Amino acid sequence: MTAKLSVNLNKVALIRNSRDTTMPSVVEAAKTVIAAGAQGITVHPRPDMRHIRPQDVRDLAALLSRDEYADIEFNIEGNPYAGPEHNGFPGFMALVDEVGPHQCTLVPDDPTQLTSDHGWNLTGESNRLRPIVAQLQDQGIRVSAFMDPVHAQIELAAHLGVDRIELYTGPYAEAFGHDDSVLARFADSAAFAGALGLGINAGHDLNLDNLSSFCAAIPNLDEVSIGHALVSDALWMGFDTTVKKYLQQLSIAGDD
Repeated sequence: MTAKLSVNLNKVALIRNSRDTTMPSVVEAAKTVIAAGAQGITVHPRPDMRHIRPQDVRDLAALLSRDEYADIEFNIEGNPYAGPEHNGFPGFMALVDEVGPHQCTLVPDDPTQLTSDHGWNLTGESNRLRPIVAQLQDQGIRVSAFMDPVHAQIELAAHLGVDRIELYTGPYAEAFGHDDSVLARFADSAAFAGALGLGINAGHDLNLDNLSSFCAAIPNLDEVSIGHALVSDALWMGFDTTVKKYLQQLSIAGDD
């Protein structure tokens, strides 16, 4: 199985937000990566609106509602506990409810974090998250939970009722090339999750060097979400060439 590529456009918005301008356009970036072959678009709106803003989410939802993008998935990730802010952020769940993405990835990030750097500890969160998961699924939204490769936590995710987990791959990227045991742990956790009936996504610090090895080790991988590395590569190669190179790595892994 070849995993799908969902391109995270946060860094495009970050560049735009460094100036009082509309350039570069997040919507045009989405059109470009889709034309190059990407199968999904991911955004991670945060309360401080450091990159993706609520209007970006609305604009992307409108774009992806067009008939020509019927096969493209829209994934919104973020902390479901993030409420409304005075800066115009409506609250994460309110925004998701408004646009109705195909998938919502629940991430336990704190507003002060530079980026997401750990999965859920569901030991103390399952009861609080359960009605959120049910609410999303009642709207026909697939629910994924951002998780570390820990069996006990993945089992709790299955009991919680999510459809998929997204494995936080930062530790794999850090260990790539010098500690194969980390990849083995991810492969084992993915197999465990699959046996529980969970779909498997992955994301964070995956790049052209480490992507194919990860995907080859996890044959039941449904989707990878990649933003920082892909946008960085696109500065040198352009989005079209970059997306095609990532798809090529996924294809190589899928053929193994």
